[in-house]
Amino acid sequence: MRELIITEKPSAAKKIAAALAESKVESKRANGVNYYVVKHKGKTITIVPAVGHLFTVAEKKKSFTYPVFDIDWKPVYEDNKKAIYAKKYADTIRAEAKFSGSFVVACDYDIEGEVIGLNAIRFLCNKKDAKRMKFSTLTAPDLVEAYDSMSKTLDWGQALAGETRHFLDWMYGINLSRALTLAIRKNKAYRTMSSGRVQGPALKLLCKREKEIQKFKPRPYWQLQLLGACHKGDIEAWHHKDKFWQERQVDDILKKTKGHKGIIKKLDRTERKHPPPTPFDLTSLQTEAYGTIGLTPKRALDTAQELYIKGYISYPRTSSQQLPDKIGYRKIITELMKQSKYAKLGQSLLSKKSLNPNNGKKTDPAHPAIYPTGLFPKDIQGPQQRLYDLIVKRFFATFGDWAARETMTITIDVNTEDFIAKGTRTTQKGWYGLYEPYLRLKEEELPEVKLQDIVNVKKITKLEKETQPPKRFTEASIINELEDRNLGTKATRAQIIENLYEREYIQGKSIEVTRLGMQTIETLEEHSPKILDEELTQFFEEEMEGIREKKTTPEKILNKAKAELRHILVDFKKNELNIGKKLAKAYIETEREKSFVGPCPVCKKGELHIIHNKKNNSRFIACDKYPDCKTTFSIPKTGEVKGIGQTCEKCGYPVIEIRKGKIPKRLCINPLCSGKKPKDKLIRKEESEMVHHVVEEECPKCKEGVLVVKKSMYGHFLGCSRFPKCRYTQNIKDGPLKEDFKK
Repeated sequence: MRELIITEKPSAAKKIAAALAESKVESKRANGVNYYVVKHKGKTITIVPAVGHLFTVAEKKKSFTYPVFDIDWKPVYEDNKKAIYAKKYADTIRAEAKFSGSFVVACDYDIEGEVIGLNAIRFLCNKKDAKRMKFSTLTAPDLVEAYDSMSKTLDWGQALAGETRHFLDWMYGINLSRALTLAIRKNKAYRTMSSGRVQGPALKLLCKREKEIQKFKPRPYWQLQLLGACHKGDIEAWHHKDKFWQERQVDDILKKTKGHKGIIKKLDRTERKHPPPTPFDLTSLQTEAYGTIGLTPKRALDTAQELYIKGYISYPRTSSQQLPDKIGYRKIITELMKQSKYAKLGQSLLSKKSLNPNNGKKTDPAHPAIYPTGLFPKDIQGPQQRLYDLIVKRFFATFGDWAARETMTITIDVNTEDFIAKGTRTTQKGWYGLYEPYLRLKEEELPEVKLQDIVNVKKITKLEKETQPPKRFTEASIINELEDRNLGTKATRAQIIENLYEREYIQGKSIEVTRLGMQTIETLEEHSPKILDEELTQFFEEEMEGIREKKTTPEKILNKAKAELRHILVDFKKNELNIGKKLAKAYIETEREKSFVGPCPVCKKGELHIIHNKKNNSRFIACDKYPDCKTTFSIPKTGEVKGIGQTCEKCGYPVIEIRKGKIPKRLCINPLCSGKKPKDKLIRKEESEMVHHVVEEECPKCKEGVLVVKKSMYGHFLGCSRFPKCRYTQNIKDGPLKEDFKK
């Protein structure tokens, strides 16, 4: 009988087959699925992939009521029609299992991978247990070692913790989301609402910050800036009190210092040494990628996963900040040096007597910190290339020498008023040179001066400023906050924030809570605060870790969760009417704000809004005073369209923003706007003659119609007269010349 290895993804199956094969890999195909057969140490091994989760949690009997706890695992393709592709993978594993006598799970070694493997073993192979390969990279040496040293059983602590998390998250997510959705629908607002075990507390944190910003009242203050010069150069200094809360004090100092020179009263030099950075765990990678190369946390995770699957980096879903000796530091650096851009950096490290990374405190029982494997990347570009470079440079930097920065502080006495000038420069580059360009440090050098030197005061300026509200969270900083509060997991936090965006609870890169998001939290805080209980969420996180460590059981946690949910939902039901009214009102106001384009330029009384016609799946801009005002404007069928609160300089009509790709385009909604007509007089004359059929040109595509001038909000263009049978179009500016037309 053969041995069956089940992997999490097709690409992993291919790599494991190549690593274990002692001769040619035999590629097979069944049901449209590629799998592999190899010989290894006299054994025939079949490697078949899954495609992520082949099973999902679902209620046994479908309904749209709550509470519901009667759930179980179900094939994902039976629960979701869009996942029908998963059936062929399940069928292939099931078919190969019949010819196998030994079973190995080689999915990613984490909670999700353990659950994927467990479900495949028990539901597709009809087995109670299997052997387990554990690896952190998809390189051949690591895969062979993982196979040779695999455990005799699944990691049952991890498997049960993963299954419990799925059940817990499903029960919370479905029950709370159904309760909110039914409440708002009973008030004729047909919108799907959502909440969850972590989503609610996360949104509450964002709302708390939003309220702090809204309540913030700026307070005026003043600062004094001195611009001067000495024999060695210019100096900028600030009054030592920094902020003055009374303008009178500033004016008195200005009078006191007017016409006086400055004297160098004091000189201080302090040096601070900076240790190398710790290796990347997932959260620090997401944070750094957001700040340096502009990837959102979810995009950073997805990109890192792609690099891992290709074998270029280690497993990214890790909490560890430690690199163990066994990965072979020198070997990895030597391999990385084969890429010319890393040759000098690698050589500088290999010249050191010893290599010791600056390991952090955080650990992970399953995986080390993120590191490059050394495998030469042949097929990466764009975000993958940028993230890979960041990971390589961070890996190098952790082995670097300490860096040092010196701060020079000069105290300038101007008629007994002290002004402070500071400059900081790098005195010992150390690991900074290994981490460029991802470390941005300002080199602010002051002129070399000595005590009692004279400073000629050019000007002392009074600057009026205001205190600033608390900073909004970014996607990176809120993920850090969730980690600090033990809310969610390293692998789920980015998706939770994405869900909040998708539900329109939050918006913007600098996260702003929408009216709907704010009202949702305020309503739940008033009528059902347990949904937002951060401590309860933390309790379940700790209990699930207890399952992993075999300190508690899934039954205890799930029974506790059901009891809590029943209590929450009974209270919710009592207040369902009030909750629904408030949420419906917030939803309607949010939709109105989102659809607003500008004042109606025709009737001067109404507002223009983006209208969606669900019957024919179309959209347009119309005045809200219909039927008194029947003004409408066409907009493109695809792309994100929104008003931006601006009017056209040419005609005064509102301007909208259309985003179809990375770069948004701003356009006036008026199709007759003079700004949309070609500037070139000859082109305008040509267009006029075509409109009046003075000249005609055969359609170059269908050869049956003629080109006619058409109008859209983008301006005028040429299109075939046989539209929609022929959809040929071209830009007028690029069109045929008059002499090409038939008269």
